[in-house]
Amino acid sequence: MEKVNQTFYLSHGSPRLSIDDTLEARQFFKSWSEKVLQHKPKSILIISAHWDTEFPTVNTVLRNSTIYDFNGFPDPIYKLKYEAPGAIELGKKVKELLMGAGGMKRVDEDTERGLDHGAWVPLMLMYPEADIPVCQLSVQSSQSGTYHYNMGKALAPLKEEGVLIIGSGSATHNLKKLEFSIPNGSPVPWALEFDHWLRDSLLQGRYGDVNEWEKKAPNAKMAHPWPEHFYPLHVAMGAAGDAAKAEQIHTSWQFGTVSYSSYSFTSSP
Repeated sequence: MEKVNQTFYLSHGSPRLSIDDTLEARQFFKSWSEKVLQHKPKSILIISAHWDTEFPTVNTVLRNSTIYDFNGFPDPIYKLKYEAPGAIELGKKVKELLMGAGGMKRVDEDTERGLDHGAWVPLMLMYPEADIPVCQLSVQSSQSGTYHYNMGKALAPLKEEGVLIIGSGSATHNLKKLEFSIPNGSPVPWALEFDHWLRDSLLQGRYGDVNEWEKKAPNAKMAHPWPEHFYPLHVAMGAAGDAAKAEQIHTSWQFGTVSYSSYSFTSSP
């Protein structure tokens, strides 16, 4: 079993990522095993923005179903399936770690829920064989960046067991500010300013600033009116550790305001 010394924050953008070959991000995800992470993980823990609960919750299922948690997209998307094996033991280990080192009094299990599009869309492109066991963990939008960072710190031991930890969200996420006139064009200024602040903060190791992003970042409320698409980043950062080195592994834009900026965090030896 090979230790995984990296965690990742991936911007999954629109469900169209699953079918639209014009999106640069689609090509990035499809090249994952060749260019980003060559070895195959034992299992995957994915923290998705699209599962928002009062208490941390893991899905513990034998096989993951495909959840179409969106409306109004082209019919072919609703025919796609990603039925990766579940990771029940991993889910129980996550619960154990969060209630131990994480100090959480309550962590729930969902024995029916499959994978939402924040999980299955990128994973379908990254690992199309759907043969790696996957467990999904929810976010708590009522909590803070620091809360999710500490959640990640509690989950860090999973890397020693060959678990790939992925936070799946969006570096910017304001659906009321989409610019449909520029489908794959340049970003609008406010979104670019936030995206550059995030990039510089991560690459300079200023994780404390990212934990306090509401106060530190320019255009914070414009970039994230609600925080659920940002908090998967904090879990990935925390799981990598305070001394982890961040690297931007992709950046592209859609509709002027949707950033696909994605990052790896490499732990110290």
